[in-house]
Formats: sequence, structure tokens, C-alpha cells
Amino acid sequence: MVSRVIPVDPFDLVIFGGTGDLARRKILPGLYRRFWSGQVTDKARIIGASRKEMSDQEYRAFVQEAIREFAIEGGQDDARIEAFLKLLHYVPIDATGESGWKELRKRMRQDVIRAFNFSVGPNLFGDLAERLHKHKIASNDCRIVVEKPFGHDLASAKALNATLARYFDETQIYRIDHYLGKETVQNLMAVRFGNILFEPLWNAQYVDHIQITVAETVGVGGRGAYYDKSGAMRDMMQNHLMQLLCLIAMEPPHRFEPDAVRDEKLKVIRALDPVGNGDIVRGQYAGAEGIDSYVSDVGDDDSLTESFIAMKLHLSNWRWKGTPFYLRTGKRLKARASEIAVVFKDPPHSIFGEQEDRRGNVLVIRLQPNEGMNLRVTIKEPGPGGMRLVEVPLDMSFAEALGPGAAAVPDAYERLIMDVIRGNQTLFMRGDEVEAAWAWTDPLIEGWAKRGDRPRTYQPGSAGPEEALVLLYREGRRWREIAE
Repeated sequence: MVSRVIPVDPFDLVIFGGTGDLARRKILPGLYRRFWSGQVTDKARIIGASRKEMSDQEYRAFVQEAIREFAIEGGQDDARIEAFLKLLHYVPIDATGESGWKELRKRMRQDVIRAFNFSVGPNLFGDLAERLHKHKIASNDCRIVVEKPFGHDLASAKALNATLARYFDETQIYRIDHYLGKETVQNLMAVRFGNILFEPLWNAQYVDHIQITVAETVGVGGRGAYYDKSGAMRDMMQNHLMQLLCLIAMEPPHRFEPDAVRDEKLKVIRALDPVGNGDIVRGQYAGAEGIDSYVSDVGDDDSLTESFIAMKLHLSNWRWKGTPFYLRTGKRLKARASEIAVVFKDPPHSIFGEQEDRRGNVLVIRLQPNEGMNLRVTIKEPGPGGMRLVEVPLDMSFAEALGPGAAAVPDAYERLIMDVIRGNQTLFMRGDEVEAAWAWTDPLIEGWAKRGDRPRTYQPGSAGPEEALVLLYREGRRWREIAE
């Protein structure tokens, strides 16, 4: 089954930071794949902008290399690449000065959608916003895309929101979290709210607990200087995992539209209980043969920053009161895997007696790799020998269940950029949502700093610190295995 692609309206998209790593790896190859699919037409114009001096032809050569390296589908189709490159232009620009802005204004067309991707550090957001208005480049209905990190704490997030609000209405600001663009995350909402099968069971009466795991095999690498000022809490928990928690726990919106969905997500964040120190485990990966430790990667033997965090959360609302949510994320773990697992309660009475190795019904939403869903159910083991029960999966990966067309499920950035052009903010964070997340996060981080808490050490290739296992073991539960 191949989905029908509807072309978007003509647009001018300016990528500030157009020669940066994010543009090279994600944004530009993603736009090419949308062009390949027919969603972006030859009526579009894409303008790269950065400090680097470069002509249009030099920029096209830069983008061509990026496409061949990162755009798997069509990455070697010379004719299609050449057609896409004709959409590209480049303007050398000074984000904090006046150089290049008049030229950028000349390049912009009238009567098309205008979008600006701020693929730069947050310190430049205000300068870009001010100059877009000063030079009359920003129209009243233009859109700006803001990349994370959106703030370092509540105060900085409020300051950024206030800066952008001086120049743009909230309806024009698209705060991007690429996890929300993943096909499986959106399917989570379809499964919940489009099927009577699950929603009646989606509450504390039937759900024992929920696990959210985002595991990485890589270390901090070349991001050591940035990461050591951020840590797993700021880099992953406060945004990516928080957003997944909101989608899994929120109430049904009255309809699938931006503010209705974001209103319900905000209610989840505000319902979060304070977390005691005994319900949080922080860790740092140690060194191993051929692998540097975290402190070596960041160049600070005394670093107290976590590369792993696990926590137990509770929500104070009618739907989830008493149901724990277990969240964990970390680097240098045993496999690259992101998933949400909804673990349902056992039947109140088993007519089959106690049997070993029974673990009940679990709905697993796999975000990466091999996006899909898996529902584990109980059946009778085939063959003689009495009524012996076994757990089997009802498995759906998109590539297998939906046919060849699903093998090319769009990358999250592709979906989100197209949503910007369409003017659909449903999968983007609102300003008050960001501030609420920081308001919940800040006291935890401040508490660690005041106490001088040192993260627990864990071995590369493990599931994290042993203490993280205790979060579940002490209540008779266990983490799902981290495996691809």
C-alpha cells in the first residue's frame, strides 16, 4: 500500500545555518526526498544562509554531496538531483550585523509561503528575528522553525519566548522536536483514539505501568563541551522523553488540531508529581578497551554531569493515579533502541493456575530502529501436554504490514518541515508547554547541584547503572531488555 502524496503550495524556505551539520545531514536530504516523492514541486525555492562565503553553484555542489551521502532513496539519481539543485540558492549573511540582508530580501518572492529555519544556536534567535523584521523580510503569515535546545532552564526559556514574541505571533513559531515527527509516534495517537479496543483500557485500572526507553550506543563524541553543560536530563529527558510521556498519557483532545492536542499535553506536564531523590538514578559511562570514559570524552575528571538517567514518575489525575511511569535514557548502552511499552495488569483471577514465564499483555511501540508496534498476548502452547500458556507477539512493522511503499517512511524532519509549510503546528511545542517542562525540571537539577550528587558509574554496553534496575525490582517489576 503506497500512500498518496499531495504537493505542498509554493514556498521560499531560508535555512539559517545552511552549511551546518543539521542542514547537511537532515534538512537538505529530507527536502530532496520530499522532492523525489513529488510533495515538494519545482515551484519551491530553498535558500541557504550562513557566514561562509559561497556562490549558488558552490552551495549546490555542497548539497549534492550531502544528498549522495544521506539521502538513501534517490541519492544516486543524477537527473532527479540536478532538478532539485535548481531550487537552491545561497546568501552569505551576518546574523549579528547588516551584511547580506538586503540581498536576502531581493531573493524572496511575493505571494508564496515564507518559512525560516533557525538552524543555529539559541543565542542568535533574537538577532535573526530582529533583522528579518528590520529588513521587511518577515511577512505577517511567515513561519519560523526553532531548533532545540530551547533554553537551558526556565529563566532562559522564558527569555527566548519573550524575544521571539516581540517579533512573531505564537501561531508563527514552530519549536521542533524531531521525535514527534516519527511515524510511530503519530500512530500512537491513531491507535489510542482511532480504535475502541485500546482507549477503554488506557488508565490506571488496567495498566500496571509504562516504560519509555531511549537508548544510544554512542558516547558524547565531539559534543563533549556542550553535553557536559547539559547532561541527559536537559538533552533528552526534558524534551524528547517528556513529549513521549505527554502523548502516551494525555486525554483525548476534542479534535486533532494544534491547540487542542497541545492543551492536553500541557495538562500532563502540570499533573506531574515532584520526584523524590530515591526515584531517580543518574549515571556516567566508564571506560573500556578501545572506549574512552565519559569524563575523558568531556575532558573533566570531576564532572558531575549524567550521561544516563532513569526515573519513576507519577501523575496526579483521575486517569493515571497510582500507575508509575518509568523513563530512562543514556549513552554507551547495549543497543540503539527507542520504545514505549504499555504493560497491562494480569487478569484478576487465573483459571489456569500459576505458570512460570507469564508476563501478561504488553503493547510495545518501537520508535527506532524498525518502526512498528507489537502486542504480546497469551495463547495455548500448541501440542499435547495440557493447557500450557505461552506469550506470543502480534507484530506489525510498517515495512512488512503496509507493503513496499512503507519501506520509505519519511524521516521525522521531512514530515515536520512539510507541516511547517502547511501551517500545521500540531506536532510542535507551544511556548507555555516548554516553560512548564522546565518548571518541573529545574528543581531536580538544582537539587543535584546543591547536594553535589555524583552519578553512578556503568559499563559501556550495559543497560546502565545497577541502581536503575532497583527502581523496578523493588516493586516486583523489571525493565524490558534493551535490544534492537
